[in-house]
Amino acid sequence: MKKRKNHDAGFKARVALEAVKGERTVSELAAEYGVHPTMIHQWKRALLDGVTDIFERGGKRAPEIDEDTVRSLHAKIGELAVANDLYERDSVKGAQFIARPLDYGRHAGLISAG
Repeated sequence: MKKRKNHDAGFKARVALEAVKGERTVSELAAEYGVHPTMIHQWKRALLDGVTDIFERGGKRAPEIDEDTVRSLHAKIGELAVANDLYERDSVKGAQFIARPLDYGRHAGLISAG
């Protein structure tokens, strides 16, 4: 049994464009490119159906980035990074404090450390 051949999008587009041009018949294109004429008809239909999407999407511009928004977001990121570092440092200190056994009298301030 013969394995199916997968064609990339560029190949399909090139063959479909030639079919749309109409300079050669679909049978001639099928013989040249080694694909079944039905495939060329399908690729041609997909090309013609998708043409309007190209122009609809092409008309939309990418949203402009407001510099003030970028500055405020960078400032917020900085604040959160500092807060995260402080939290991390405090949690490490807390873990060290919990890991040591407590001297209840000294901890409560009833016995002096000296």
